[in-house]
Amino acid sequence: MNRMNIQLIARIHEKMPDFSKGQRRIAKYIEEHYDKVAFMTASKLGATVGVSESTVVRFATEIGYSGYPELQRAMKEMIRSRLTSVQRLEITSQNYQTSQLLSAVLNQDIDIIRRTMEETSHEAFYQAADSMLHVRKVYILGARSSQALATFMAYYFNLIFENVQMVNCTSEAEIFEQMVNVGEEDAVIAISFPRYSRKVVKALHFASDRKAKVIAITDSPLSPLAEPATYLLLAQSDMASFVDSLVAPLSLINAFIVTIAIKKKAEVSQNLLRLEEIWDQYGVYEKVDDKET
Repeated sequence: MNRMNIQLIARIHEKMPDFSKGQRRIAKYIEEHYDKVAFMTASKLGATVGVSESTVVRFATEIGYSGYPELQRAMKEMIRSRLTSVQRLEITSQNYQTSQLLSAVLNQDIDIIRRTMEETSHEAFYQAADSMLHVRKVYILGARSSQALATFMAYYFNLIFENVQMVNCTSEAEIFEQMVNVGEEDAVIAISFPRYSRKVVKALHFASDRKAKVIAITDSPLSPLAEPATYLLLAQSDMASFVDSLVAPLSLINAFIVTIAIKKKAEVSQNLLRLEEIWDQYGVYEKVDDKET
């Protein structure tokens, strides 16, 4: 049982003597079916256990949360590393009508970005950006769904830095072979969200032992990437069915790239000018005629 799970259950047990009969029914249902409740609206939970929606909302505040949405997030944290993809898909199909999915997913993503902006440490963000200004080599790791984020970051970092390596995370042996020369002049950026990649966590510990600057982009201080990190950049990544929402991590990475590029503006401008000449010379991009026809 993880720390978030213990905290939520402890809150419920602490308040149990003061609960009404309806609140006790809510508490019992949450303890037994928190994997389902995490995706239920307050009204649906109330209907399921036979109480009003307002009773569910009062229950959430009674145990110390700002409201039902915050209680839901706590339950999602409890289950994120446990549910299989099949279970995630099944829960989504039970709780949303197909006609509601577009609005539900987009609204969830909007909320995730807003919470990331409010909760992430701006100080850690800018310290991490400053630490990148004079590194010898940048290693970027991202396994499974986070590989897309790592690829995006590596593409733009190659326009900023002379030496960038996108680490192939197929196997532990390959990771350590590619990082064999990592040292204190280098930066290692790792991206992982539940369910966390064990290989990436081991690679971060290796980089930390070698005194490299370690930047972890993950979702929580309780993430296994947090311990070996020199700088911890947090972004929310709630589940949307079996898909992990990565809009907030991508937005954070966008901001990180732009911040470093601005701090290295003179050098980056020269690189981009040379690249523009090469792209024009070899016709890399299709020219678009802006004239009206």
